[in-house]
Amino acid sequence: MVACAEKCPFFSCMRSRIRAGGANSVILRTFWRRPCAAGMLDDFERNMLKKWLHKVFPAKSAAVRPRKTVLPFAEHGIEAGSISFAAEKVVSRLHQAGFEAYVVGGAVRDLLLGIEPKDFDVATNARPEEVRKIFRRSRIIGRRFQIVHVMVGPETIEVTTFRGGGRPARQNEHGRIMQDNSYGTLAQDAERRDFTCNALYYNPQRQEITDFHHGVDDIRAKRLVMIGDARERYQEDPVRMLRAARLSGKLGFQVAEDTAEPIAAQLHLLPKEPLARLFDEVMKILFSGSAEDCLRQLKQLQMDARPLHPLLDAALHGLPPAGEHNMVSLALANTDRRLKADQSVSVGFVLAAVLWPQVQHYWQQQRRQGKKDDAALSAAIAQMREEMEKGWGVPQRYAATMREIWILQPRFDHRRGARPFRLLAQQRFRAAYDFLLLRAQTGETEQQTADWWTAFQEADQEQRVAMVQAQQPCRLDDEPAAPKKRRRRRKKPAAKREETSA
Repeated sequence: MVACAEKCPFFSCMRSRIRAGGANSVILRTFWRRPCAAGMLDDFERNMLKKWLHKVFPAKSAAVRPRKTVLPFAEHGIEAGSISFAAEKVVSRLHQAGFEAYVVGGAVRDLLLGIEPKDFDVATNARPEEVRKIFRRSRIIGRRFQIVHVMVGPETIEVTTFRGGGRPARQNEHGRIMQDNSYGTLAQDAERRDFTCNALYYNPQRQEITDFHHGVDDIRAKRLVMIGDARERYQEDPVRMLRAARLSGKLGFQVAEDTAEPIAAQLHLLPKEPLARLFDEVMKILFSGSAEDCLRQLKQLQMDARPLHPLLDAALHGLPPAGEHNMVSLALANTDRRLKADQSVSVGFVLAAVLWPQVQHYWQQQRRQGKKDDAALSAAIAQMREEMEKGWGVPQRYAATMREIWILQPRFDHRRGARPFRLLAQQRFRAAYDFLLLRAQTGETEQQTADWWTAFQEADQEQRVAMVQAQQPCRLDDEPAAPKKRRRRRKKPAAKREETSA
């Protein structure tokens, strides 16, 4: 068969098309229509060749052929008042200018789940420069795909143009999209979205949801499904693997089998992503409001099998088994509570807790070399900062906060003299004190120490002085006082002695 096919004009034509990157459908049409093919190959050989072609050029998933469904208000229940004033104003202005515009993505998904969205995005068929002309307070950003940030009062609305369904303008050797400023229709834009739950378009004026990929059904079934061929979509943007774990962990969704299965084979692509982009995604995981669930979902998807990002690796390896607690789990749980209560959180504090086990490891190493506690900790922190500067993508302001929290920890053991007052005046005292409370909860330091500092903060000046004096060592009445050390007088330099004698 091989020898016969090698001599066949059809085979030569097909081979040239393969080398030229022809599409699967073009090759198959050529195969069936050329008369020489029917005479040179029998049915068995044609079937074998057909199977080989389908293996080399796999057909795209049926999910990439969208089927439009429009859901009225009675079927989704999202009122226009649920949309922020800024988002509604942007959509309205675009409609007035003659363009299509919808609230899109995670905001629609969250509203269907009864969750208040943190931000609102808008999709339109207006080009970025056209959006820029409509809104005075706006700016175009982005390299891979240009978007427009429209400022309405204190709120910023991200406006994207419908993306086209063709191949991206530029991809690297791994299939990652490097540049993609091709524009298209609403249906093509839905095809380019990552998950079905994010491919929903809400028109606040008509109160309708446009759904191309059964996203509403998947949301109600708590299912996370990738649009199109998952392997190809992960190659286009490897960060989607982290996003799959974050969304499923945060929302309590079950990842569809065909969405989860290709992840293990594509993990090697993640370290090739820009560090700043990976750092941003790690921050979204740690500050998702369900950080521990997201991290456990990463493990469930076997994404802890190889290094991804040093911060994420530290969080994954520092996470204790379910039902147990340590520094990492307590810090993440405390952050989740504050986020759900709409309270402020400190990024530097959380990162300090996540990396504390590694700092402790370096601290012990420095102690074994004979250094005292303070000097050993300073050396350990310097070692940790050297690691971070190798390309973790951590901004300097967070690194400075982490260092200050760490360096103050041994000082909580000193409660005599003026030291407690100097420590209380430190700029990062409150963050360092909260860190001490976590250490006490894990049994790393005595609870008595944490309780003393809690009382010291709440006391007035006289009470603080009394608390410090109570820490001084007691002396029995018949015990003689220790003799005071007298300072030795410094000898004057020889030149000064000569001047004095003269």
